Amino acid sequence: MVLCGAAGNKFLFSNENKLVTAWWPSSVEKIFPTSLQTSTKVESMKMRKLLPGFLKPEALQKYVGIMDSIAKKHLETSWDCKNEVMVFPLAKEYTFAVACRLFLSIEDPKHIAKFSHPFHFLAAGVISIPINLPGTPFNRAIKAAEMIRKELLEIIKQRKKEMMEKKLCPKHDILSHMLTTTDENGGSMTENDIADKIIGLLIGGHDTASAAITFVMKYLAELPDVYNEVLKEQVAVSNTKQRGELLNWEDLQKMKYSWNVASEVMRLAPPLQGNFREAITDFTYAGFSIPKGWKLYWSANSTHKNPEYFPEPEKFDPLRFEENGPIPYTYVPFGGGPRMCPGKEYARLEILVFIYNVVRKFKWEKILPSENIIVDPMPMPAKGLPIRLHPH
Repeated sequence: MVLCGAAGNKFLFSNENKLVTAWWPSSVEKIFPTSLQTSTKVESMKMRKLLPGFLKPEALQKYVGIMDSIAKKHLETSWDCKNEVMVFPLAKEYTFAVACRLFLSIEDPKHIAKFSHPFHFLAAGVISIPINLPGTPFNRAIKAAEMIRKELLEIIKQRKKEMMEKKLCPKHDILSHMLTTTDENGGSMTENDIADKIIGLLIGGHDTASAAITFVMKYLAELPDVYNEVLKEQVAVSNTKQRGELLNWEDLQKMKYSWNVASEVMRLAPPLQGNFREAITDFTYAGFSIPKGWKLYWSANSTHKNPEYFPEPEKFDPLRFEENGPIPYTYVPFGGGPRMCPGKEYARLEILVFIYNVVRKFKWEKILPSENIIVDPMPMPAKGLPIRLHPH
């Protein structure tokens, strides 16, 4: 059953763990075997206890400068001195480098590349038809997950050893956070559990943000007036900085128009198209009887394109997000309720930092003006959004 619209979203999001719970296709559970040992509800509650410390504003404030330095380095090595680039793979490269640095303190480009190659197969096959035959996306995803898990287990063992020997000051990354956090019974997570959680976070932490960045680039190429307004705002922020000074939390709060643009991009092309829930009891909704065990799907796309909530829904208009913004439950790119994406603010920083750096360096145009958009499972330009760069 598919639910859409504000009423459907509100119903699902406010009945989490009362009438419905998260449900994942069998492909996800086969690729992440540790999630089979406990219920989805227990797993998600465990993660939500772990993540707030790492993703709360005071922790996020420390990451802004790190993200800025990664964005600058990324543009220097992969964009400067090039006339043409392919946006989608480069956006993934940037967001993956940020995730590796903040989750695992990995900075070496060779080490990141070692991870990113199998990771591409994992992300492509995690929601696929679970046919485990050589050459299928699912088979490639299982092999990639094993390879990444093996690499992560070595990193985890090394980090534990360093922490026990007190060789280094504790790193402020999510791995150290997971190794030192205990549950209410004083128990800690197993190494396999930590490895699977980090793989899940790496997928969530870089795939959706890279799709959002790609569509920001697409719309800024198509809408010169919007681009000029974004550039004006970012130059104003830049003018308050000393030469070589990195961005900070306060700078990002000044990027209101740029975030309205990113929000409108995610309304028109939500990276998360929707998600599944499973009925945990029989209930009735809008006159329909929903038996226990039935799967329900909430759709961001249909809600975001509803003219009742967004007049002229196909028109690009960042002003929709001025002041109070859209009506509750009508704009849901990060989900909602207890299961709202805990990385929402992390994604905001990552996207704004990239916009700040890219618009001050370049103007750009699409090489394929009528490039198709495919959804697999996220929306993406069919050819990866090739663009021609015009440095300022």
